[in-house]
Amino acid sequence: MRDWFSLIGQTVKVFLLFMGCTLLFYYGILWITEEYESYHRYDEPKGNAIKVISMKEDESASWLERLLFFYRFGE
Repeated sequence: MRDWFSLIGQTVKVFLLFMGCTLLFYYGILWITEEYESYHRYDEPKGNAIKVISMKEDESASWLERLLFFYRFGE
């Protein structure tokens, strides 16, 4: 009988440890998500920023030339 109580006690300890770690992980993920939601990565850059590449909109470029340009330069 005493072994059963010991086994149940150990099971409860493992369950509480598992639940504690799960809750800690869950709230940690929520905190990180909230931190990065407020981060505006598409804002205008501050200072003297310049555009690195400017592509002239060429109406005569076919879709194949445009696709090859994309593969070549990643633009």
